[in-house]
Amino acid sequence: MPPNKPTIRDVAHEAGVSVTTVSHALNGVKTARIKDETRQRVEAAAQRLGYSPNGLARGLRRQRSQTLAFLSDRIVTTPYAGQIILGAQEKASELGWVVTLYSTGENPDVERREVRTLLKNQVDGVLYGAWYHRQVTMPAGLSVLPVVLVDCITADGSLSSVVPDEYGSGLGAVQELIDHGHREIGFVTNVDDIPATRGRLQGYRDALQAAGIRYRPSLVVADESETLGGYRTGLRLLTQRRRPTAIFAYNDRMAMGVYRAAYELNISIPRELSVVSIDNQDIIADGLYPGLTTLALPHYAMGAWAVHHLIGRLLAGEKGEPEPPVEHVILPCPIVRRGSVAAPVCGN
Repeated sequence: MPPNKPTIRDVAHEAGVSVTTVSHALNGVKTARIKDETRQRVEAAAQRLGYSPNGLARGLRRQRSQTLAFLSDRIVTTPYAGQIILGAQEKASELGWVVTLYSTGENPDVERREVRTLLKNQVDGVLYGAWYHRQVTMPAGLSVLPVVLVDCITADGSLSSVVPDEYGSGLGAVQELIDHGHREIGFVTNVDDIPATRGRLQGYRDALQAAGIRYRPSLVVADESETLGGYRTGLRLLTQRRRPTAIFAYNDRMAMGVYRAAYELNISIPRELSVVSIDNQDIIADGLYPGLTTLALPHYAMGAWAVHHLIGRLLAGEKGEPEPPVEHVILPCPIVRRGSVAAPVCGN
């Protein structure tokens, strides 16, 4: 028996089955096709380890499908936000549920078709997600089901949502540079008018103000939020007569462009230029040299929170309790320090 409280993964390992099989067997999911011998093996393993299913899952009536739909634009196909799906699926498995994926590719016709499909499959609730933080309009067909928004919001705020702290991430990124002694801090940002653009800029400005640093509009340049945009804006900043000693990049892709601009101008990172950004895309942040200091978007935590909140609402309905109030949760973006930030060189 494990030294700590046993988990569903411990039972799965002990019984030689998947986590999903364990959750279905112990929670009595009628729609799951589990052999009696497998169910008995899982129950015996759970008894040996002293494990019992989560009370949130046990409290639901068994006639439910215990299936949630995750309907999104590009989350399934983009490398940027896939951790949202992992967080949702692992939390669902822990609670004895299954998450099925539906992707629209931002095509309205496909979205309508996917909504019809998930309704036909009799899912109990829907996670509606976007691959970047933005305002969305809900499909009319989803009004018959409980819905929680992931990385997006609606104009009227009538649905619970979970999003990253855009303002706090901008504030934290710039504060990291200020803490290392920088006062000439540039910001390469996105041209799109979305919550992340507005929030991160405000965080940048407020961090400067709190440190007594004058805001210089010439140090804020905007372009598309991709590597080429970061390269172009990086060149503009680094060829100024009074160039910055540090740059805050809107995201890791723009930071990669800044690295290229610095390389072409023979500017060393971090000795002559410090760089910090937001995302923590491992393939970029770990792949750059030196490694990129960045604030991690809480994708996994957003997916897990959304599932837990949605199942909680369903559970309240099962018990005849009042519907929980709508919640709008903003999750922090923790900093991941690597090697791209250092104190400025005197006289730079």
